[in-house]
Amino acid sequence: MRVTINQIKEMKQKGEIISMLTAYDYVTAKIVDEAGIPLILVGDSLGMVVLGYESTIPVTIEEMLHHTKAVVRGTKKAMIIGDMPFMTYHVSIEDALRNAARFIQEAGTQAVKLEGGVTVAENVRRIVDCGIPVMGHIGLTPQSIHQFGGHKIQGRTPEVASRLLEDARALEEAGAFAVVMETVPAPLAALITKKINIPTIGIGAGIGCDGQVQVINDILGSYTDFVPKHAKQYARLVDIMSSAIAEYHSEVQSGKFPTEAQSFSMDESVLAGLD
Repeated sequence: MRVTINQIKEMKQKGEIISMLTAYDYVTAKIVDEAGIPLILVGDSLGMVVLGYESTIPVTIEEMLHHTKAVVRGTKKAMIIGDMPFMTYHVSIEDALRNAARFIQEAGTQAVKLEGGVTVAENVRRIVDCGIPVMGHIGLTPQSIHQFGGHKIQGRTPEVASRLLEDARALEEAGAFAVVMETVPAPLAALITKKINIPTIGIGAGIGCDGQVQVINDILGSYTDFVPKHAKQYARLVDIMSSAIAEYHSEVQSGKFPTEAQSFSMDESVLAGLD
């Protein structure tokens, strides 16, 4: 049985720290799920780390659904959260409901995530009313990167700090079961965590959140175009992969691969009959 929103909420109440990771394909999702991670986000960050876009903005819902289906197929226990891409929940409530439903019906997720606070609270409310769990996302919201003028820390002024608290409260009141806080000063993130009853999941928001999320390519060291300050590389897969590929290339060129161990035999009489 998959992790439920009630279990995630209970983890906050019990003081249990929540681990969350992204995944974008069947194989990775299977590994993450078997490691016991309770929440897997199919993030629109796949735009950069999988599709090679410069930001999350070009990502389409069709691309998101394609990758999300693979993640769902690779998992059994984790709750799968589909990231609603740019402009799929902004134009109208009808659009928001239709697109959120696609993640549940077509891709098989158990929840969706969308960015924003007060400005999207009504959409969150309507989606939740339709029976679709919603995770919020405040602070640095990548889909609004042009408005922010780059990847800047959010909440260092009294005005912005107050707005972020208001955003978190608005999401809670709208029925969101959890909220991601991205690139928010640790003291502010800790305060917001104490002020609301739903779990907070931090990414660059310090140790005071109820949980943590990271892009899996960042912690595994497989995407090196940009390594954010908030990420810790637990491995350097790029080095391991580069070495293995170089060795393969060398052995193919030198005739060392394949060997008899990687080849298949046959009855020599079959060849004789081909003369």
